[in-house]
Order: sequence, then structure tokens, then C-alpha cells
Amino acid sequence: MDISFTPVFNSVLFSVIGFAILLLAYFVIEKITPENTWKEISEKNNIAVAVVFAAFIIGISMIISAAIHG
Repeated sequence: MDISFTPVFNSVLFSVIGFAILLLAYFVIEKITPENTWKEISEKNNIAVAVVFAAFIIGISMIISAAIHG
């Protein structure tokens, strides 16, 4: 029985790379916006900022997924 861990390794590697790119994009957006978005969402309960930020995260995630998938 020959078990190959290459697909598992590739899946974990691309997941880590995708998550790192998503975090990098988050910090870039956090720097270019005039307000602290996390403070707006968590402390001030600004639903509009939360919806826009969720759309941003979903959009970036779809772009990263498409880039990794090919």
C-alpha cells in the first residue's frame, strides 16, 4: 500500500498561503481607511462597515481561491 501525502501537503500549503494573503490584504485596507474598521465594527456596532468589510473579505477570498485553483 503506497500512500502519498503530496495532495494533503499541497492543500495545507495553499491554505496557509491563501490565509496569509488574506491577512495582508486586511492590513492594507486597514491602513488606507481613515477609521479603525475593527473598532467601528466591534465597539460602535456599525453594521454598514461590517457589511462592506464582509463583502471585501469574501471578494478577496474568491480572488485568492481562483488564483490558487488556476
